[in-house]
Amino acid sequence: MTPAGIEYYLPLFFDQTETLFDYLHEGALFVVGEGALESSEHFWVQVGERFDQRAHDIERPILPPMELYLSPQSLREHLNKVLRVDLDTNDQGAADTGTRTAPDLRGDHRHATFAQKLREYRDANPQQRVLIAADSAGRRETLIEQLAASELRPEVVAGWQTFVRPETEFAITIAPLERGFLLEQPRIVVFTERELIGERARSERRRRVSERDPEAIVRDLSELAIGAPIVHVDHGVGRYLGLITLDAGGSPGEFLAIEYAKGDKLYVPVAQLSLVSRYSGTAPELAPLHSLGGDAWERAKRKAAEKVRDAAAELLAIHAQRAARPGVALNYDRAMLAQFADGFPFEETPDQQAAIDAVLDDLSSPKPMDRVVCGDVGFGKTEVALRAAFAAASAGKQVALLVPTTLLAQQHYDNFRDRLADFPVRVELLSRFRTRKESNEALEKLAEGKLDVVIGTHKLLQPDVKFKDLGLLIVDEEHRFGVRHKEQLKKLRAEVDLLTLTATPIPRTLNMAMAGLRDLSIIATPPAHRMAVKTLVAQYDPALIREAFQRELTRGGQVYFLHNSVDTIERTARELEKLVPDARIRIAHGQMHERELEQVMLDFHRQRFNVLVCTTIIESGIDVPTANTIIIDRADRFGLAQLHQLRGRVGRSHHRAYAYLIVPDRKAMTADAEKRLEALSALEELGAGFTLATHDLEIRGAGELLGEEQSGQIEEIGFSLYTELLERAVRALKSGKVPDFDLSDERGTEVELHLPALIPDDYLPDVHARLTLYKRIAGARDEFALRELQVEMIDRFGLLPQQVKNLFAIAALKLRATPMGIRKLDLGPNGGRVLFRDMPDIEPMTLLQLIQQQPRVYKLEGQDKLRVTMELPGATERLRAANDLLDALAVKGEGGAAAQISSVVIPRLSKAKP
Repeated sequence: MTPAGIEYYLPLFFDQTETLFDYLHEGALFVVGEGALESSEHFWVQVGERFDQRAHDIERPILPPMELYLSPQSLREHLNKVLRVDLDTNDQGAADTGTRTAPDLRGDHRHATFAQKLREYRDANPQQRVLIAADSAGRRETLIEQLAASELRPEVVAGWQTFVRPETEFAITIAPLERGFLLEQPRIVVFTERELIGERARSERRRRVSERDPEAIVRDLSELAIGAPIVHVDHGVGRYLGLITLDAGGSPGEFLAIEYAKGDKLYVPVAQLSLVSRYSGTAPELAPLHSLGGDAWERAKRKAAEKVRDAAAELLAIHAQRAARPGVALNYDRAMLAQFADGFPFEETPDQQAAIDAVLDDLSSPKPMDRVVCGDVGFGKTEVALRAAFAAASAGKQVALLVPTTLLAQQHYDNFRDRLADFPVRVELLSRFRTRKESNEALEKLAEGKLDVVIGTHKLLQPDVKFKDLGLLIVDEEHRFGVRHKEQLKKLRAEVDLLTLTATPIPRTLNMAMAGLRDLSIIATPPAHRMAVKTLVAQYDPALIREAFQRELTRGGQVYFLHNSVDTIERTARELEKLVPDARIRIAHGQMHERELEQVMLDFHRQRFNVLVCTTIIESGIDVPTANTIIIDRADRFGLAQLHQLRGRVGRSHHRAYAYLIVPDRKAMTADAEKRLEALSALEELGAGFTLATHDLEIRGAGELLGEEQSGQIEEIGFSLYTELLERAVRALKSGKVPDFDLSDERGTEVELHLPALIPDDYLPDVHARLTLYKRIAGARDEFALRELQVEMIDRFGLLPQQVKNLFAIAALKLRATPMGIRKLDLGPNGGRVLFRDMPDIEPMTLLQLIQQQPRVYKLEGQDKLRVTMELPGATERLRAANDLLDALAVKGEGGAAAQISSVVIPRLSKAKP
């Protein structure tokens, strides 16, 4: 079979309607998995049974199955009409597809780009037709730009069929293929984006959601409601009024409106949204409200700055003590570690691999490691710990893994023992599940150096636990240990490498403020094929509970029913047995005997029963991949972070998981409980823990880290600004300078080209989405980030209108002009002006030569203003002139400056007025 005629390769599920068949045109190929048709019949029976159970509910009428799904008979009829391949694992035969691997044209950045290599390939193979497969519309546009730089202009085609029929020689299309191929007849080569660029673009929207920089979440404006508190660096805390369009300087633009005390209003251009952040530090209704032009905000900032200086000095003292400690660089066996890593049954996510690399670098460095690995539940922190433990053990050091609960210790012990079974690493468990004799034997082996890895609860911190040569301490969920245990940890930390694993989201800004006090790795990317947990908030309804059980049990899964009251847990289990007679139900809670509890959990893990009625004892890390439904009784009584943690017990595999939050009547719930449940059900996406716990962490977490006095300052000026000041103070003190808390000197260049630069509401009607994107554009750190943001917008909303292109172009100019010390760049139809800061990073000779070369175009007015006189009628001319001017001003060295100015500036400015 050759690829000719194939346009789509889509997974087809039998619960999709015939719309899919209508959507795919003639020539599409369906790949039907083995047993798919039999599964469709089984699914159809299940759906019918569930419909019969719920059809009688007059208040909540439901559609019959025929209205929603294809019947097995209809599915067969549709499949018989299309081109299809049936997969059969029993067939041992293999067919030659007539394809070969596509040539490797990846650029090496030193000698040739992929575009240059592609051009050479086309010149050498004039008869070969070439199709480039981009991952998405946004990536396609980016590739077209890169190819244009090498004078390559592929035709944009809709797909394979369009490319094959009209004999197109060179084209580009959207097809997220893993690998390209070369056809001998007809002579066609398909290159994928990965093969040309060397790495796959971030095209899957599911992953892009989670790849957002965690530090941006605390400053993100997407959650803003009208009236919410908001902080402007210069004017203080006001109330958000929304986005409005105003005509400024002859062109329309969007502004963020903020109301201050006495009804005063401030309109912030969207290009300056980097000066604005969400207020967080106390409850919104308790946030202060400052006056425009008043001195209260300046006083609050000044007071906070004094306190910040003290906090920074204290942090640096701790940092200096840690840096002065002698560490040991571990010389671990890299070949054996690579062999161990090959045993990991999954592909590492980019974040996970980065965390592993960082930990291994720390271990091989003489500086003592003190790293926090932070990631949402089920995102692969345990594998990071396993690699670190293996590396330390292969270097001859002992490893201790400290966990908060006995059950979690058992889980880690099982995981470590399984993964390390083929290697000479000895693992033992210290917990209340072990007899005194077993514990004593383990302690003796530990002291003699006959144990490599020991896993345990706070027992590990007791004085009778002696290590022969402890090299690495791994702490799981440190926040669950008490103050006394943390003090004991601090003593251990002074002597060994420390790795902490936590699911509590820590914003990267706080880590930056610590300035190396504790290194942080964030795993924000979900594992491949992981789906978000579907969350439903509902009142108790026996029919709903029965349906939830049956949906899970009929697909061979398991159910957690969380009832957090030991007194009534047995009665609840009996009621569930009557409701779902075919369920096999057991109970687990903290007051059970250790052995009995361990046996219940092991039996559940081994699928010996399928419903576990339990308390919050399941909260800490017990991993049961086949349990994909959790029902939480009286969910209104739990905190947001705890609910998120409990919800994370399901959805640990590639199956869709469900969380049912059972609540009483709305009137019986507190307002806070309602808000928590709304937030949880609204934020279903993977990695949502970073957003969900932001507010809680900012107040409680910052208070714990920095003390009550510091959290008082956070309430005054907000968490974002506080951490920014702290970061500046630490940076200044480290370099021996006096901290400067004037944020105006680091503000970006104000660029005004008198062009419409906004996201039109007919392109993106959602105000919150526009606001978030404005903030992200204004806060982009480099041109790569801007380019990726353009790709994302094209993929999500379509090709960019001219106003949005202007917005990105202005943001790119701002990124270039800011480090040069330019305060304002203003260009209009007849020229404009450039305003410099006090100490711009521009060579005076460069500026003088520029003025001497073109005296009618450039004129210096005072010490800080360059007047530009030239005709710039449209967007293209203004953008080109602005970029060429920045090119000229950036030149270093006298000879180079003159050459650059004469070759670049003079031709571009030929339209200057006489």
